[in-house]
Amino acid sequence: MADDDEIVLAELSDDDLVAQMKDDLYDGLKEEIEEGTQILLERGWTPYDVLTKALVGGMQIVGEDFRDGILFVPEVLLSANAMKAGMKILRPLLAETGAPKQGKMVIGTVKGDIHDIGKNLLGINIDVDKYLAALDEHQPEFLGMSALLTTTMPYMKVVIDTLVQKGRRDDYIVLVGGAPLNEDFANQVGADAYCRDAAITVEIAKELMARKHNQL
Repeated sequence: MADDDEIVLAELSDDDLVAQMKDDLYDGLKEEIEEGTQILLERGWTPYDVLTKALVGGMQIVGEDFRDGILFVPEVLLSANAMKAGMKILRPLLAETGAPKQGKMVIGTVKGDIHDIGKNLLGINIDVDKYLAALDEHQPEFLGMSALLTTTMPYMKVVIDTLVQKGRRDDYIVLVGGAPLNEDFANQVGADAYCRDAAITVEIAKELMARKHNQL
């Protein structure tokens, strides 16, 4: 029997479970996130819905409170590790859904920044030379840059300016994101678009890819 104050995740409605998972992510509770993820999948949720509604939705709150000085890096890293535990369950399922591939993106967290929430292709603390090497190796249509710390945001301009200097800026669609960013900042650094979350990134990427192809 559970204690009176213990929440049994399996007994919660879908909406209450998602709300509880957001709280658990905020508190960095890895095992609870794993359990909640499994329960939603067993209830017939698609992996994509679990990702966007529960995990990404929860991390958005974490990012906003980090931006506002309510949370600090150690708490954010705990939340990120809890999210990774849920992603470990979802990643193979997302791959199995057979979503058509429409382009390739190289993505990484800029130099000086230590978060790796939601993406690990390049990793964290990526300087301009690593971005360029990855672009050479993978030949993507998109370059994605992320920052969670306001102090590292300007490095995105360093990367974009380097692409301009090398005559390579027009080879890629550059998307930027992260809790402290906004559309104005994306415009200032010369990015093609600001992307608030993963789902919006996909939509913007599709739109920009179609527009680029129509111009060719």
